[in-house]
Amino acid sequence: MRLVIISGRSGSGKSSALQLLEDVGFNCIDNLPASLLPELIRRVTEQPSQENTQLALGIDARNLWHDVRQAPKVINDLRDSGIDCDVIYLDARSPVLVQRFSETRRKHPLSDSHTHLLEALNREKELLAPLASMADLVIDTSSLTLHQLRDQMKSRVVGKDSPGMAILFQSFGFKHGVPVDADLVFDLRCLPNPYWIPELRNKTGMDPEVAEFLQSHQETRDMQRDITQFLERWLPSYQQSNRSYTSVSIGCTGGRHRSVYMVEQLAKAFAGIFENIQVRHREQQK
Repeated sequence: MRLVIISGRSGSGKSSALQLLEDVGFNCIDNLPASLLPELIRRVTEQPSQENTQLALGIDARNLWHDVRQAPKVINDLRDSGIDCDVIYLDARSPVLVQRFSETRRKHPLSDSHTHLLEALNREKELLAPLASMADLVIDTSSLTLHQLRDQMKSRVVGKDSPGMAILFQSFGFKHGVPVDADLVFDLRCLPNPYWIPELRNKTGMDPEVAEFLQSHQETRDMQRDITQFLERWLPSYQQSNRSYTSVSIGCTGGRHRSVYMVEQLAKAFAGIFENIQVRHREQQK
């Protein structure tokens, strides 16, 4: 059987992620107390033909606090018993979560007359930290629409059975914050910036004119060579450690020129080495 556990802070998109998994054939249970997980798995594995069962569970701050705290041990015990278990942790920047709650007028499960929303979100982050630290995949939903989240779940979770480790190359702008789902981060802000060339300002790193400008500088070629050599050296080690997902995040100031160009170049270079390569340009999706 395959088990996917969805966790994360309230408002990060967990319900939407579970709905997508349900749509593609997973049996889904939201807000399952972690203490009941071993018994549920026992009952499922006792059923005939259970080896093809796909089960997705939501575990979050609505659980009793002691259930959440024992969740990592329960999950590790299941993995030790041979269960194929992935932990997917969704999160977003706190101001984004506050805005989402304001728009929906929902009550945070940890808020009350003595605990305001931001304080509840910070408490929730602390409570879920053990699950976040053991997650196989962290998805930052701060700038994702519902459709983009579903697309990421389809390509990175549902498509996990694609050969080899899934590698996401994503561009971003440092002025908008480092993605919380980044495993490796490279900073390109030292490279020549096309933004200061008037005819290139409104273009992106996918436009030939911007690519030609960046390729004309030795610093860009050196940076691309060094990042490529680093990834060629270490990505196989990530894969050999049985990781299912790795996110390589490339940042520049605004996330539209240098980082986009570099992500496109790296994705092309590694498409011939790894079979499951994905690309995302965060700031262009806003």
